[in-house]
Amino acid sequence: MSKKLKILVIRFSSIGDIILTTPILRCLKNQLNADIDFLTNSLNQELLLTNTNISDVFGLSKNTTQIIDILRSKEYDIVIDLQNNFKSLKIRLSLGVHSFVLDKGTLKRYLLIYLGIDLLNNHIVDRYFKTISSLKVSNDGKGIDYPLSENTTAKFNFKKDYIAWCIGGTYEQKKLSLAQISYVISKIKIPVVLLGGGNEKRISSLLHEKNINSKNIYDFCGETNIKESAYLMQNSKLVLTNDTGMMHIASAFDIPIVSFWGCTKPSLGFYPYMPNKKSVNIIVNSSKRPCSKHGKYCRSSVNGCIKEIDSQIIYNTIVKLIK
Repeated sequence: MSKKLKILVIRFSSIGDIILTTPILRCLKNQLNADIDFLTNSLNQELLLTNTNISDVFGLSKNTTQIIDILRSKEYDIVIDLQNNFKSLKIRLSLGVHSFVLDKGTLKRYLLIYLGIDLLNNHIVDRYFKTISSLKVSNDGKGIDYPLSENTTAKFNFKKDYIAWCIGGTYEQKKLSLAQISYVISKIKIPVVLLGGGNEKRISSLLHEKNINSKNIYDFCGETNIKESAYLMQNSKLVLTNDTGMMHIASAFDIPIVSFWGCTKPSLGFYPYMPNKKSVNIIVNSSKRPCSKHGKYCRSSVNGCIKEIDSQIIYNTIVKLIK
């Protein structure tokens, strides 16, 4: 009996980028009958612990020497580097095995952001698969994996329909404003579950305090972990979200997603991957090209051009999808 292929996949961050590796993990395991290990930042380890396509998930802290010693002992046949930075290069060189490295398309991304010339024309998941094209692993078209353990739950009455709204974002320039969200919630009759981290608590509290429809608002910001937030999305009728990691997790569930785009644009290749077919991307009209790579800078507004999205369009989209 031949020895199983042992593969290490590297992706340190961010939440969304890690979740977007799950199609390639599944296909590597199923098509090569391989043992897959994953190396990420220690803060992101939990994201993949329930993924049955992975044997071990290793967390990288500041002490790289210790983790390199552990990885060496695993005697990998292949390293697939989907991060492609100095830290991942150091690990690849230390392991000294055949490696496949993601082409980030830096020049193409530059042309898109600064000149509006789009030569990317694909999703990051497609680029992940292109990285390992010589392994003859093909995309099975089954989308994102985000399995939840059987004991995952949240304190909420799941007998009624509701919308899950992820109001967070890495930068202020990637978030809808308090006014936009408040307007929409004031008009809809279906309950809204607000999701986000502790940084969103101020906004969620204001939404609850000042909205005439406050009885329909359920504020979970800063009160749930990622798995619990995912569970709330999974059981919702519809997910509303900025360009965040939670948007990519929502793609694993068969529910419509309405995503909002300003400084970042779907053309960068990080839009929801194979979500429910009713999903909609609402993109600001002021510019067809992205303002910046990660949405930290906006070329038209200090607070982000996402705040130019018409709230009435958001409301109309919701009404159409929850009919």
